[in-house]
Amino acid sequence: MTHPAGKTKGADSGAVLGAEFAPAKINLALHVTGRRADGYHELDSLVVFAGIGDTIEAIAEPGALTPALRIEGPFAAGLDIGPDNLVLRAARAHQAAGGAIGGFGLRLIKNLPVASGIGGGSADAAATLRLLGRIAPLPAASATLPDPIAATLGADVPMCLRSTPLRATGIGDRLTPARGLPRLPMLLVNPRAAVSTPAIFRALARADHAALPDLPADFADAAALAAWLHGTRNDLEAPAIATLPVIADGIAAVGATEHCLLARMSGSGATVFGIYPDDASAARAAERLAAAHPDWWIASTAAEGSD
Repeated sequence: MTHPAGKTKGADSGAVLGAEFAPAKINLALHVTGRRADGYHELDSLVVFAGIGDTIEAIAEPGALTPALRIEGPFAAGLDIGPDNLVLRAARAHQAAGGAIGGFGLRLIKNLPVASGIGGGSADAAATLRLLGRIAPLPAASATLPDPIAATLGADVPMCLRSTPLRATGIGDRLTPARGLPRLPMLLVNPRAAVSTPAIFRALARADHAALPDLPADFADAAALAAWLHGTRNDLEAPAIATLPVIADGIAAVGATEHCLLARMSGSGATVFGIYPDDASAARAAERLAAAHPDWWIASTAAEGSD
């Protein structure tokens, strides 16, 4: 998914060489189906990607041997720009596979809350790999490597690399396209509080839930998909609420908005999403919630459907 930000052919210092959008990842349903001997949890999740997200830009810096990272945007404060940052790890992984990463820096425009259950760093790492694949292509012998590179960066990075509707099983590493999903107008709400994904998994009371039911061949509209989702869950919701009770307030507030078809937490939290029949309903819900909760991050958006 390419961000519409401008692209320039010039290599003067400061010129934008390319940009890539890092959309928010939404777990419409997330069942925890087991725990492996190595401690990783087995999952079964239906995932879509929203029209809101971060942006990665490559900025010309002639003479730079490796890219430095600058972070801007409403959620830039407090983010680490050290070597463990996933954007820089993605750049080093691209280099290790044979890609050239000299002559430019990287700028992350951070629009999404941090540690919020909607992809965040994983989406940024995946966008970095897509961007570098365009401006510093891998050698022909390594051209099939993006997925394996992504897998070394985290369980969610391969699905964020695709950024299309999918069903993720295993530890999130087995990906199947989710066909027949409609476009989903939605609302995203975060109380501006971060939660630790490992802590939420540790707090799980059990890890042997049933898998998702079979997906129908297609859904007529957002209401039909929401009705199917009512027969599913996010198994991380209960431990997340126990850790951060305001998540329950977010779910209740979204669910109480007019025309909301489903309100649920995404990922390990704390972001809550609501599904609506149309964009106007989602926008009205965002306005009313923003007035009632001015301290929350609230955004109306949509997730594109699939063929």
